[in-house]
Amino acid sequence: MHPSPSGAAAPPDPPQPKSPRDLFVSFTWLALQGFGGVLAIVQREMVEKKRWLTPEQFLEDWAVAQVMPGPNVINLALMIGDRYFGLRGAIAAVAGMLAIPLVVILVLAVLYAHYAANPQVAAALRGMGAVSGGLIAATGIKLIPQLRRHPLGFAACLAFVALVFGAIALFKLPLGWVLLAVGGVACAWTWRRIPA
Repeated sequence: MHPSPSGAAAPPDPPQPKSPRDLFVSFTWLALQGFGGVLAIVQREMVEKKRWLTPEQFLEDWAVAQVMPGPNVINLALMIGDRYFGLRGAIAAVAGMLAIPLVVILVLAVLYAHYAANPQVAAALRGMGAVSGGLIAATGIKLIPQLRRHPLGFAACLAFVALVFGAIALFKLPLGWVLLAVGGVACAWTWRRIPA
């Protein structure tokens, strides 16, 4: 760490993965923890524990991952891997999300086919659905404070959150059309508010 010209110490470099192998192992661990949804796990591991992303970066990357085609968390893994090691990093991160979890899924599929008719198994799976919903809601709530620094202001961001929630949950509008319409307006408005 070299002192700056003013004599103050330069801030330390933010943590980052050491290698594509580190990305592979980290994303494998994330995927293996992600029963019922991996979003909450990714946010906790990438932002709070490893600090590879700031809360603002996570929010921005997650927004992009949401609107891209394909599974959101795979899109996010691609972006994080590419940010640090280019194509090798992107491949390592996605392989980590898919390789070992694929084996686990195949084993669970065989077990499910054998025990699917069991009422206790069906009840347990319904219970996991409630847990999954709670994880997603908790992650959304943890991301709300980051909206205070958004160029549109906190109130406008909350209005967009409420609008999207109402359109999808209450009026049952298709997600793609809601993203296109509301997301398009939010992007255009934000672009106009950012100073040149």
